[in-house]
Amino acid sequence: MADRIKVVIAGINGRMGKASASLILADPELELVGAFGPAGASYVGADIGSLTHKSSTGILVSNRIEELPAKVQPDVLLDFSLADAAVEHAKFALQHGFRPVIGASGLKDDKIKTLAELTAKQHLGAMVVPNFSVGAVLMMEFAKQAGAFFENVEIVEMHHTKKLDAPSGTAMFTAGKLKQSGNRFNAKEVEEHELLPHSRGGQTDSGVRIHSLRLPGLISHQEVIFGAQGELLTIRHDSFNTDCFLKGIKMAIKAVIDLDELVVGLDQILNIEDKRQKIGGRAS
Repeated sequence: MADRIKVVIAGINGRMGKASASLILADPELELVGAFGPAGASYVGADIGSLTHKSSTGILVSNRIEELPAKVQPDVLLDFSLADAAVEHAKFALQHGFRPVIGASGLKDDKIKTLAELTAKQHLGAMVVPNFSVGAVLMMEFAKQAGAFFENVEIVEMHHTKKLDAPSGTAMFTAGKLKQSGNRFNAKEVEEHELLPHSRGGQTDSGVRIHSLRLPGLISHQEVIFGAQGELLTIRHDSFNTDCFLKGIKMAIKAVIDLDELVVGLDQILNIEDKRQKIGGRAS
């Protein structure tokens, strides 16, 4: 068997970090070699197994990315920390010869541009993935197709109450997909008067409106609602737990090894994974 892909995780104590650790530990083609949290976090120094309800792994959580043992020599950084921190982690990774896969949401365009320039300079691949769910990726692709035929569309994204950013990265990415149609959406028909500011949601430069709900009991959900005379088209995706993200996480880790540039979105590598399965390479 070829050498396993060595992975380190940022944001190990979150739901996605813990789920990813369990996934990597169970995959014979992947090897979890480290993890780190914010400086001074209570779980720094703990065995990763104690965070994931697994037996002892002998891998201790480091205090910062700079404190990962030199002998680790990872191939991939899987990052579920906050946006600004994730960008700094990615810079460190690229400068030290390993590839970042960023699952943190809320990265701004200028930060993505900076990472793209650094990947080109280092000749190393990297990924920014707004959503690791294959179903969510298909939802966005279907919305993009529908955007060529409808002039009115609004996005409603729904998440748990601990989510910090709004709108979600998935909603913003969906709006970007809709913009690719070249259409200007939701032309004004009346001069609206909001009794509560922002009650009509935020509006992108292409006219797409986005509404963010934060409620207990929600995980990650999104509707893209298109309207036309006499009809509505609703494209919806629901995530009920972290299981739906695991296939995409695995695909991203294995795909980034073969990249030499920054790729944004899991949709960009679906064809790579399909080719691997057909030729008998690394498969999910």
